[in-house]
Amino acid sequence: MTTTTEVPGGRRAAREPRARFRDLVAAEWLKHRSLRSTWIAYGATALAVIGLNTGIAYDTYSHWTLQVSKDRDSFAHDGIALQQAFSANAALLMALAIGAIGALTIIGEYSTGTIRTTFAAVPSRRSVMAAKAVVVTVVTTVFGAFVAGVSFTVTQAILDGRDAGVSIGDPGAFRVVLASALLAPVCALVGFAFGAVIRHTASAVITSVMVILVLPLVFTDGRHWSAVVRHTLPYPAWLRLVEVGDSPTLFPWTTGGAWTVYAVWACAACAIAVTSVHLRDQ
Repeated sequence: MTTTTEVPGGRRAAREPRARFRDLVAAEWLKHRSLRSTWIAYGATALAVIGLNTGIAYDTYSHWTLQVSKDRDSFAHDGIALQQAFSANAALLMALAIGAIGALTIIGEYSTGTIRTTFAAVPSRRSVMAAKAVVVTVVTTVFGAFVAGVSFTVTQAILDGRDAGVSIGDPGAFRVVLASALLAPVCALVGFAFGAVIRHTASAVITSVMVILVLPLVFTDGRHWSAVVRHTLPYPAWLRLVEVGDSPTLFPWTTGGAWTVYAVWACAACAIAVTSVHLRDQ
């Protein structure tokens, strides 16, 4: 509803109604889907991840004649089929790529200066950033679900040719797919938060790589304090969630703890991105 305000001279001027949050989300979705480079990045990442998983499964299929019957019996029992449903290298590749895309979602507007136009049209900056976070979360969740679902379906279809595949109803299978799918929005929001704070492409992407890739390599499970730090990172949380059976480790942790790491990183990233918009002038 349009309202009026008094202006000098006794005249009344029309004042535009405050933008509703769903309108902000719709506007951010329009901006997100209108960039061709964004969809090229999503497409290239999906092809690379699915192709990597498929290649590993096909390699197992093509060399299956080298396996003895005892190995065949233990293939599914030891969780090897699920390891190939979404491999560790594919998960790391997706995490790094989606983290970079999340950072570029906000940095693109800062680098071109269009963010000033956005904030001039909608002075409520935190609402704008929250709408961006919603769009990034929804799009990357759909992306992650698609990549994880296709990877699982294709890899298990290939392994079924050797009677070694598993179904989504088998123990641990759904958790592998869900954890792999949700890794995408978590890493995208991490990149988005770094992009909102740093506002420089190279620095934000490098910081995302540090958190997703480098820190899990620096902190190992060899010491208690190091294991605790490692267990708070997104990629090790994914490794724990897709783990099948009991893996011998000095400092074990639960799948519930790993899910909590996912949730904390996502919520903290959203909070940082939304509040950082007032740290300095645009």
